[in-house]
Amino acid sequence: MSQGEPGIELDTSVGYMLKAAASALHSALEAVLSPLGMTITHYSCLELLAQRPGLSNSELARGTFVTRQSMNVLLKALEREGLVIRPARAPVGRVLPTELTARGRRQLEVASAAVRRVERDMLANLDANEQDQMRRLLTTCIASLTEPPASAT
Repeated sequence: MSQGEPGIELDTSVGYMLKAAASALHSALEAVLSPLGMTITHYSCLELLAQRPGLSNSELARGTFVTRQSMNVLLKALEREGLVIRPARAPVGRVLPTELTARGRRQLEVASAAVRRVERDMLANLDANEQDQMRRLLTTCIASLTEPPASAT
């Protein structure tokens, strides 16, 4: 920071507030998932596979915000636990599509209920319109930082 420029006002910094909210959400999710023997990444992986069976290691890594290497370690552990299955050989190319087992679906059902309770608690003081507005605003913020800017014409 150069001399004369003010610092960030943490009480009003949207970035800081988002980080604080994410941290609080992370702690609340860990608190409900840990007794189930799950991490947030473990849960997220199972949820993604329930919604999109056959995702690859790379797709799961992107969807859960971890590296491909970390996802590969997790998938091997989930296979050992009987929660997911992957073919021994890739049906096409090198991609090993992953799917939930019945046991994985049962574990996910319990975890999803706990995660929904956390989200309901987080949003309890917002009405339906405020919740919709929050989703729209967060989507816009994400897009502003991840999509290339529209070219000026």
